[in-house]
Amino acid sequence: MLEGSVVREQGTLAATFVVTDRFREQIVRYEGILPDLFREGQSVVATGTLAGGRFDATEVLAKHDENYMPTEVADAIARAKQKQTTPGSYPAAAPTTETTPPAPAPEVATPEAGETTP
Repeated sequence: MLEGSVVREQGTLAATFVVTDRFREQIVRYEGILPDLFREGQSVVATGTLAGGRFDATEVLAKHDENYMPTEVADAIARAKQKQTTPGSYPAAAPTTETTPPAPAPEVATPEAGETTP
């Protein structure tokens, strides 16, 4: 969405803004509650119809960038990192002694008493 293009109509839920791919621009009008992530300069997805050079949106979705992280998740990660860097917060791991069981011995035919082998 083009920065500085959002115009909200007073007393209504209607808004007009411009979407661009940096080569072309398209005026979009939407009437309704815009998503929380709706911000100038951010990506949006709009569905609707094109009429008279204006796109009349029936739905607007705001896209977040790849760095988006919910606040709860960011807080949990920060707490976990703090615990890891605090001395004595985690007990030392006990050393492990993994051993591989020996392979079974191959079967060998033993001659019976009085037999000879070729």
